[in-house]
Amino acid sequence: MLFNSYIFIFLFFPLVLAGYHGLNHAGKHQAARFFLIGMSLLLCGYGSIFGLVVLFVSIVLNYGVILFILRARDDCRKKAGLSAGLALNIGLLFCFKYYNFFAENINMAFCTASFAFSGNAGPSAPGLSLLRLSLPLGISFYTFQQLSCIIDTYRGECRSGRFLDYLLYVTFFPKLIQGPIVPHGELIPQFHSEKSLRISFENLSRGLYSFALGLSKKVLIADTFSGIVAVGYANIGELNTISVLLVMVCYSLQIYFDFSGYCDMACGAAGMLGIRLPFNFDSPYKAQSVSDFWDRWHTTLTRFFTKYLYIPLGGSRRGLPRTCLNTMIVFLVSGLWHGANWTFILWGAMHGLVMVTEKITHVSSLKIPRFVRVAVTFLFVTFAWSLFRANSVKEAGMLWAQLFRGGAGPIYQPLTEAFEELIEVKILFILSSRLGPASLSADYSRILLPAFTCVCLLGCFTMKNTQEKTERMRFSGKTLFVVVALMFWSIMSLSEMSEFLYSNF
Repeated sequence: MLFNSYIFIFLFFPLVLAGYHGLNHAGKHQAARFFLIGMSLLLCGYGSIFGLVVLFVSIVLNYGVILFILRARDDCRKKAGLSAGLALNIGLLFCFKYYNFFAENINMAFCTASFAFSGNAGPSAPGLSLLRLSLPLGISFYTFQQLSCIIDTYRGECRSGRFLDYLLYVTFFPKLIQGPIVPHGELIPQFHSEKSLRISFENLSRGLYSFALGLSKKVLIADTFSGIVAVGYANIGELNTISVLLVMVCYSLQIYFDFSGYCDMACGAAGMLGIRLPFNFDSPYKAQSVSDFWDRWHTTLTRFFTKYLYIPLGGSRRGLPRTCLNTMIVFLVSGLWHGANWTFILWGAMHGLVMVTEKITHVSSLKIPRFVRVAVTFLFVTFAWSLFRANSVKEAGMLWAQLFRGGAGPIYQPLTEAFEELIEVKILFILSSRLGPASLSADYSRILLPAFTCVCLLGCFTMKNTQEKTERMRFSGKTLFVVVALMFWSIMSLSEMSEFLYSNF
């Protein structure tokens, strides 16, 4: 069940709001938590019972590991529990997400070696068989959250052993599918806080405001760019240089508005329930370096890797060479976490190499104008996103070849046609044909897509982000009008084919 769906907006979430706040208002706080758990499990199992079973089994096993560590009387037993927890969660991810990737590459390596030695292209030995398992929804996110809980329990930072709290912590539906990744210490206490249990007009208004902004970012912007990007990647050989640039920028905007839009909706939904989730985006395209970009993009994932991987590896405490090595390891793991494909691994390597270069050259200390830093960072991030979007390294190579060899010319017509399919654009064409000369419609056809892209890009560089807007929001007639208008426009524009990009990771 997606946040940008009729069933969530008109049925599921209103029921959650009424049931949770109603039970808390009646003083039945335990029943309210059970209700929230049940609704969260319902959302997870709505599209796949199999995914719900995997989630529940994972929760039970991880909770068992946590109890074992809490009750261990010596360090040896605690380390055994930690090792079991790491093996459980990494093994679960490997089984569902990475086994087929490694099996295919191992089979290919053996096949290549066999051909090199025997000169026979035919199969010389049976390879590893592939698993036919669907990827459970949100497994990358809830696995990392449970890993953090196990590690913190081992370190003595997590003492709570109540199953109900742990179950609610993992399954809490706003952050279950795509994050943000929230430490137990930031979330569990809120479920018992008197402030969170009371119905608050401020929480409801700010939450609705954040949800409306996120829904509009997803439906009105990200989904618009989605169709254009799909056409571009399906017809790479037909694109000229300007069309390739347009497609690359469109994807850069699509993935930002898609993922940040989801996180805005998650924070908004949680806020209306009296729960504060950490914001995941801090205007990342305003970043002045790649290091700055990762302090702004998917900040809870960056925090997770910093605390549980980078610092345990030694961080920056063991000299520059070790710091660079640790940085590369983190970004290779980050790339692999996003998906079982060489494109993601190379994407992570690209970011890691640039981060290492920034550390070695101390580029942040150079006197370079801010707008130049921002532009260069955005161009690199956009170039790297094209590899992230590609289905294979070969496809990314084809796109890059067209970028440098595609030549000049007008924008590839199917790209503009995909944009013209929007009902808003069709209405604009009708109005322009009635209010002005017919030639004006043809002019619109050529400039509307680039103009829309530039406006969205300019907004990323200049406007306040949702976190800033929500924190400064004061309820007024103007705010109410904005919320109602955005919700109405977004709901009228909902598409049945819409999906969140990060739900695939």
